Amino acid sequence: MFFGTDEFSLTALTALLEAGHPVVSVVTKPDSRAGRGQKLVPPLVKVLASQYNIPVWQPDRLPEITPDITALGKPVGVLSSYGKIIPQETINLFHPGIINIHPSLLPKYRGPTPIETAIANGDDKTGVSIMQLSAGMDAGPVYIAKEHALTKKETKPELYHTLATVGANLLLEALPSIIDGSLTPTPQDDSKATYTKLLSKEDGWLRPETVTAAEAERFVRAHLGFPKTKIALNGHSVIITKAHVSNEQHLATGILCKDGNYLSIDEIIAPSGRRMSAGDFERGYLRT
Repeated sequence: MFFGTDEFSLTALTALLEAGHPVVSVVTKPDSRAGRGQKLVPPLVKVLASQYNIPVWQPDRLPEITPDITALGKPVGVLSSYGKIIPQETINLFHPGIINIHPSLLPKYRGPTPIETAIANGDDKTGVSIMQLSAGMDAGPVYIAKEHALTKKETKPELYHTLATVGANLLLEALPSIIDGSLTPTPQDDSKATYTKLLSKEDGWLRPETVTAAEAERFVRAHLGFPKTKIALNGHSVIITKAHVSNEQHLATGILCKDGNYLSIDEIIAPSGRRMSAGDFERGYLRT
C-alpha cells in the first residue's frame, strides 16, 4: 500500500510501479479546491493510480479505512509526503510497519520542511533517509540514508525534484531487504534531533533589516514556489524569484541588508502578475 499526495510522492509511486512492485491501493488526501474557479482537483498520485486501475482511498481520518487495510492481511506500507500524521494503530496494521521516504539526513531536520531549511541555512549537504515510520515526528529508526552535496545555487523546486529521485531509487534499492528482514533499522540519536516548521504565506515576507544579504539570497531560493519571497518596493508588493548578493546597489531595486551588503534582484513577479527583470520593473513601476 502506498501513502502519498504531491509531486514528491508521485516520483516514488512511479518508481514502484515501473519496477513491477504490486501496489494494491493508494491512500491520499481528499481532493482540494484550487485556482480562481475553486474547482476540485485530485492529488497527483490519485491520477496516476487511476491510470493503473489501482483502488484509491481518500479518508478524512485514517481509522475509517482500518477494515479495508485489515482485509489485505499484513501489507507492506510505503509512505512519501502523505501530509497527515499516521496513528500508531494504523502503523501496526502493516508488516514490517510503514516505510517512509524522508528528505533529510535524520535526525537532522525532522518535520515538514527539511528541503527549505537546508537551503535557507546554507548547508553543504543534505540527503534522504529511508526510515521506519513511528507515531513520533520522523523519530523512527533509519534503514538506510544517502547524502547529496549542495551547490548553494539550488532552488526549492530543483532540490525537491532531485531528492524525490534520490529517494525513489534508494527505496527500490532497500525495499527487498527490508521486506525479507535482512536489513534492520538503526535507532536515531534523539539528542541530535532538530525540527523544521510548517511554512505559511506570512513566512514569505522578507525583512532585510534582520538578515544578511547572503541569508536573504538563500531565503529567495528556499521559498520559491511557496510561500514565495515577498517585499514592498516603493509601495509596490512584489515577489522575488531570482537574486544575488552584491556589495553595492546597482539598481533602485537593490535591497540593503543588515550586514551592509545588498540583495540585488534579478527577476520578480510584478503586482500585475507578470514575471520580469528588475530593470524592466524599475522602468515600468519606479520611474515617473
